[in-house]
Amino acid sequence: MNGNEDRMRQAGSREPPEGIPTLMVAELEADPHGAFRTWRPRLPVIGHEVAGFVVLRAADVDRLMRDPRVQATETLYPKTRGIPEGRLFDIFAHGMLTANGAVHRRRRSPFTRTFAARMIEGLRPRIRAAAESLVRDWLPDGEIDLVERYTALIPAQTIADILGLPQGDIPRFTHLAYEVSRVLSFTFGPEDVPNLEAAAVALQDYVRAILEARRSAPQDDVLSRFLAEAEAAGDLTPEEVVVQLVQMIIGGTDTTRVAGAMQAALLQQHPEQWAAVSRDPGLIPAAVAESLRYEPSVGSAGRVAREAIDLDGYVVPAGSMIMLSTLSALRDEAVYTHPDAFDIGRADLPRLHPIFGGGAHRCIGEALARIELEEGLGALIRLAPGLRLTGAMPVIHGHAGIRRIGPMRVAA
Repeated sequence: MNGNEDRMRQAGSREPPEGIPTLMVAELEADPHGAFRTWRPRLPVIGHEVAGFVVLRAADVDRLMRDPRVQATETLYPKTRGIPEGRLFDIFAHGMLTANGAVHRRRRSPFTRTFAARMIEGLRPRIRAAAESLVRDWLPDGEIDLVERYTALIPAQTIADILGLPQGDIPRFTHLAYEVSRVLSFTFGPEDVPNLEAAAVALQDYVRAILEARRSAPQDDVLSRFLAEAEAAGDLTPEEVVVQLVQMIIGGTDTTRVAGAMQAALLQQHPEQWAAVSRDPGLIPAAVAESLRYEPSVGSAGRVAREAIDLDGYVVPAGSMIMLSTLSALRDEAVYTHPDAFDIGRADLPRLHPIFGGGAHRCIGEALARIELEEGLGALIRLAPGLRLTGAMPVIHGHAGIRRIGPMRVAA
């Protein structure tokens, strides 16, 4: 990190300046919306027990996503969590999501064509057919867990289709991806690191085996083309090739399964809005967008301050870790009318949805995620219009990173 990583690590762990409270992880996990609702009108930033500072307000989060004084964390985050080496560490050291500048562009560029919005839109009919097939599979079974039987499978099948991964491997790589993504939360302790490391080892070994199979027998798929182009160009190290695909698998499965479940649950909780979407499928994109605002599957983006950042007179010191809280920003009273109300008819969402980030790190899979969520909801509306919750609302956990969700029992 420009030779300043040790300094940044020390600065990232310093106490917030006077006047900025520090919130504990337990408090934020217990009621993140309540905590942010309490502090957002009072302060633009609060301290975090682990992550340095949390930026709360929508305007500040949006601006800092693109501010050159703020950069991705590189390896600072795992080091502050007691992970200075290993395969888990490598996901941060060699991945595009935590890289900056030319390194970030080099790691991201091989995927920009694959995930271009126009090319991804061409997948919509296949995703629609896959979603409808999944619904037909479980309709005769009565009560099911919608997360396990539906919303987890749509993105997993899609990413397997795009990358050319065997469909039979889905249970294996999704389990590993969900386990590894726990490192992005603040709820694991030192006792959990061995299991997270083991999952990272297994997931990277799985990707290496798939890549070796493509080298031996190339196929007409994205993975074979990516491997051939990457090796011909020589721009990526072998470790970078593996880690980019690991990040694709994690990002392409975990976040969308949570979002898909929550949008169905929220519409079930508001039956008049479920009925409105059933009558007019043209409302599906608005329902998806509002669900992503109301209960985002990604709670924050981690960053580091390259220099001191002044937020309405409160200074975040240079070198500090920063959590740009999309969870807080998406319920900011200064931007959204009645922000704690779920309303698919709201007209105050910005054109570019904040859940997908901003600047150079805006989510490369945004178009794909939207299509998966829209087609997943559309298939439910068409084939299971009488869907109903048979248990409590699914519980979504987490105030940062990729959030986690419990079971969602439904019947059609």
